[in-house]
Amino acid sequence: MTRNNNLPSQADAEAQAKVHFFIISSTRLVGAILVMLAILVLIGTLDWPEWVGYILLVIGLVDSFVIPQILVRRWSSRER
Repeated sequence: MTRNNNLPSQADAEAQAKVHFFIISSTRLVGAILVMLAILVLIGTLDWPEWVGYILLVIGLVDSFVIPQILVRRWSSRER
């Protein structure tokens, strides 16, 4: 039986899925860390300007909720 060279092997597909999972999880983690930093700024624990806290909050929320969804849709294996 001849294998089609255009299709990835099962091991390649699993390795790629692991990389995608790691990237999505890391993106969510970084977003959560940014939100925590923003909270520390906004309650006054960190002596940074308040506007920095709001910027960190927005970036952290986008990084936690929006970017992973975009990546999941882009890397989806389902036919559209």
